[in-house]
Amino acid sequence: MARYVFLMFDSEDWYDDVDEQGIAEEMRLHEEFMAAVRAAGASVVGGEALERSTSATTVRRGDGATPMVTDGPFADTKEALGGFYVIEAVDLDVALRLAALCPAGTVEVRPVLDTGDDDPATP
Repeated sequence: MARYVFLMFDSEDWYDDVDEQGIAEEMRLHEEFMAAVRAAGASVVGGEALERSTSATTVRRGDGATPMVTDGPFADTKEALGGFYVIEAVDLDVALRLAALCPAGTVEVRPVLDTGDDDPATP
């Protein structure tokens, strides 16, 4: 099976007003999504929710010897990367159908590069 990363982008305004019931509803939507993945014969093999983009630090390599370190995400956008899933699916068509069910404003689906190494901890 091929692996795909679902990068989930959305407005971070949600965090400002969400209460416990809103968080529970969001978790329910993600549980439904994971059930849809299993029903499609695919599997979720990884993923995490991310802290707000204001907690990000970006390291840029330039022409100089010392990389530049700045606070915040690389790009200034209205939506921020809020989390990701790593999905194993039979092909891109299945991955795209599942991405349409993923509870996020925008989902970027990107195939994982096959480096021939099954151990993701090995660089």
